[in-house]
Amino acid sequence: MGTVLIRRGKPAQPTTAGTVLLRLARQVDLLAAEAMAELSGGGIPDHEMAPERAAVSVVVNADSLATWFPGTFTLLAQDARLELEVLRADESVSAELLRSGAAMAAVTTDGRAVQGCTTEFLGTLRYTAMASPAFRKQWFAGDPASGLAVAPVVDFDRSDQLQRSLLRSICGSEVRPPTHYVPDSSQFVRAVIDGLGWGMVPDAQDPGQDSLVVLDPGWTQDVALYWQRWKLDSPALGRVSTAVRAAARGSGLLELTSV
Repeated sequence: MGTVLIRRGKPAQPTTAGTVLLRLARQVDLLAAEAMAELSGGGIPDHEMAPERAAVSVVVNADSLATWFPGTFTLLAQDARLELEVLRADESVSAELLRSGAAMAAVTTDGRAVQGCTTEFLGTLRYTAMASPAFRKQWFAGDPASGLAVAPVVDFDRSDQLQRSLLRSICGSEVRPPTHYVPDSSQFVRAVIDGLGWGMVPDAQDPGQDSLVVLDPGWTQDVALYWQRWKLDSPALGRVSTAVRAAARGSGLLELTSV
């Protein structure tokens, strides 16, 4: 081809041109597996070898994986022609995984389609500022904004902007309260319940039973979710997309208009 495809290193990495070819190879593998499955009729051939299964890799952000996305598992459970790989990653890397071919589809907060992909709006995940009852009593007995400026806060990781966005809008950019980092969606909520700090909790993860209380009814944030997938005529990818849409519709995601 007259161009370098591999960049030397430990490990070796594909160049931009190499990434394009790698993605093409994975797309061809997917289509070839589907063609072989169709030719075998979906059954076990006489020589008792299992039919080809189409492997579909999907990137999902942690909060979606902890709330509505598992609804796709039930819908795909009886699909013997499919092997599903779920990659947990945040939005900062999902686009690169799509470009490189490491993932064929992604749940993302970015509605701008990656080159070679289509995108569609799934719904909106609402987050609400919450804390344990004892934490609210300790830190928010007076003016809520004053409490927010000094109360310990729980972030998912150092790139998490949900809590930071609320702090900036209510208290200004110079506020630096004590911050804890808990990079797991379920344990993030556990940390808030246990009083480590306050946090923006997806409404779908509110356990109820008064273990969490709302700090202020106006302290919410709506995060639009999109489904991006390769622009490829793949029956397997189409079946996964159908399951994702159905799971999003049946999960209680808000159907707010995408902007």
